[in-house]
Amino acid sequence: MPKRNFYREHPKFYVAVDCIIFGFSEGNLNLLLLKRNFEPSRGKWSLMGGFVQKDESTDNAAKRVLKELTGLDSVFMEQVGAFGEMERDPGERVISIAYYALININDHDRELVQSHNALWTDINKLPRLIFDHREMVEKARNRMKQKAGSEPIGFNLLPKLFTLTQLQTLYEAIYGESMDKRNFRKRVAETEFIEMTDEIDKTGSKRGARLYRMNSDIYRQTKKFKI
Repeated sequence: MPKRNFYREHPKFYVAVDCIIFGFSEGNLNLLLLKRNFEPSRGKWSLMGGFVQKDESTDNAAKRVLKELTGLDSVFMEQVGAFGEMERDPGERVISIAYYALININDHDRELVQSHNALWTDINKLPRLIFDHREMVEKARNRMKQKAGSEPIGFNLLPKLFTLTQLQTLYEAIYGESMDKRNFRKRVAETEFIEMTDEIDKTGSKRGARLYRMNSDIYRQTKKFKI
């Protein structure tokens, strides 16, 4: 049965998604940005985004945009909120749904990222962003901080095997503050799903550092998170 146009008297708007893609490298939290090659705001720094198509939900649109830029799917992604100020986009009236994603920088498709004229930027050294994208980033970072304290979402930013120094540096980058090494390692030791392996990372010294991993099965069973 054909759809009836119940809402024809109401105005129509464009609906878009924007992806705030976080990564972690060399002790710093990074954000994936691109330089726009189209108007409006050609040549300026932007988040990766796109318009929601007729045959997809906003969640699926965000997953599509993320995969188009990084080549990745099945990664941690969560909605930040809607941004709908009337003059936010000089091109048209566009309402954007923002999502943040956490990925391991080593897993993404570098050639694909370069083809989009995108690069990783230190979260503390961001250039001026178009529209309300800076506001999106700030809200996403606050959401990440809140959730990182109650769920192990930060592990999405790490390789499968990591040192305790890498883990502490990651959480210091997420929270934007230093942590006491002794207390941090005590909390890790009390966290059942963080397992020590037999492998050693020798990239930093001849002696090397023990590598750890997250056991997702144990976390799902216990749901205990103490970091």
